[in-house]
Amino acid sequence: MSESANRPMDQRLIFDLELIRRYDKSGPRYTSYPTAVKFDEAFDEAAYRELAVQTNIHSRERVQAGERPTPLSLYFHIPFCDTVCFYCGCNKIATKDRSKSQPYLDRVYKELAMQAELFDNDRIVDQLHWGGGTPTFISHEQMRELMTQTRRHFRLHDDDEGEYSIEIDPREVTEESIAVLREIGFNRMSLGVQDFDATVQKAVNRIQSEEQTFATLDAAKAQGFKSVSIDLIYGLPHQTVESFATTVDKIIAAGPERLSVFNYAHLPAMFKPQRRINEDDLPSPQQKLDILQDTNERLSKAGYVYIGMDHFAKPDDELAIAQRERTLYRNFQGYSTHADCDLVGIGVTSIGKVGNTYSQNFKTLDEYYARIDTDRLAVYRGLALDADDVLRREVITQLICNFSLRPAEIAQQFDIDFARYFALEMSELEAMDADGLVTLSADEITVAPAGRLLIRNVCMVFDKYLRHASKQQFSKVI
Repeated sequence: MSESANRPMDQRLIFDLELIRRYDKSGPRYTSYPTAVKFDEAFDEAAYRELAVQTNIHSRERVQAGERPTPLSLYFHIPFCDTVCFYCGCNKIATKDRSKSQPYLDRVYKELAMQAELFDNDRIVDQLHWGGGTPTFISHEQMRELMTQTRRHFRLHDDDEGEYSIEIDPREVTEESIAVLREIGFNRMSLGVQDFDATVQKAVNRIQSEEQTFATLDAAKAQGFKSVSIDLIYGLPHQTVESFATTVDKIIAAGPERLSVFNYAHLPAMFKPQRRINEDDLPSPQQKLDILQDTNERLSKAGYVYIGMDHFAKPDDELAIAQRERTLYRNFQGYSTHADCDLVGIGVTSIGKVGNTYSQNFKTLDEYYARIDTDRLAVYRGLALDADDVLRREVITQLICNFSLRPAEIAQQFDIDFARYFALEMSELEAMDADGLVTLSADEITVAPAGRLLIRNVCMVFDKYLRHASKQQFSKVI
């Protein structure tokens, strides 16, 4: 075992303003590699079905070797929102007509049944997530029925061992709602807050009181939710260092296990609701950096660990522990402790990762309904990874999750000469080493504390598609 393997992980974060200014460019968030811009319609329902069934072979081999079957992860997209938040770039349908949810759920039940037919029934669901839109747009009865239908078609945990999470809009729930969610099996949640400042809330059309937010948090604690994460956004109109610090301090006092502090990416050409935001009211790039620096300092002083990619957690949270143990994973829902799951996407626009493939459902309700109504899966595009994709995905995943990479382990795992295979990439990393982003040693590539906010830049070095891509719109890394 190398010396670096025994060295405790340094989870500090250093804010180096000059380094950030030099490297702050646009790039992928690497919820997947290759990224979704490489998905192609040549990968269709037939390809998905064939390759999904093949994953059972690997699962059976695991069983024969004395291991548990390959577990599954289920993602459900509930696209409806009562009101639209102007900053939002998610796939959603703004409507006050709650009757729209039942026809959608009826199709989701059919899709569940069709997907379940592809996977051996001994493959337990370790991870389940409802996202949106606003998952709590649906009624309590519909929540119960959706989970009942899921249990009918897939094998869920009967105890509390699964990582079953849901995105919550505190304006949409009551204490009873939280009790229902806990009753049907959820044990983790994320709360959308963004900012408590009244002027900011009005500018982005998300009026949400502190009382609503903390009542939801208190209800989650009372019901025994294992983990609560709170989402904030910096870079919204009218934000200042002082105003955002007030929100951050209130969140710290509430003590959630995790926080996500997202950079607002103003891309009105891509996301129509953002056109209703007055660009003159947005903080300047320097103001955004000042807000981020102050937020990082406050969270660090409060004891939170920087996990990466906007995410912070308490040191005893399972994400922080997984990072120290080098078992952290990243997928379309963000950071996770379940690296070995096949991810099945359910609902409009959902993305799955099954075997060495990615797949995505149709993005409009009409297309989604049309496919499901003809007893066909709604997959319309995706990608089957080649050997180089799988190799680079592993490299990028280790960097973005662990802030380090051990070339000898990659070389052994993939039977390559790492230095020769990645000669171009290593030459680029040498420049980053000189700048203080990374540290290169004989046995490890380590992202320095000053380079962690720029982890996307480090990962981009290994992204072969960026070298040949035409101009693409990604968000700024900071």
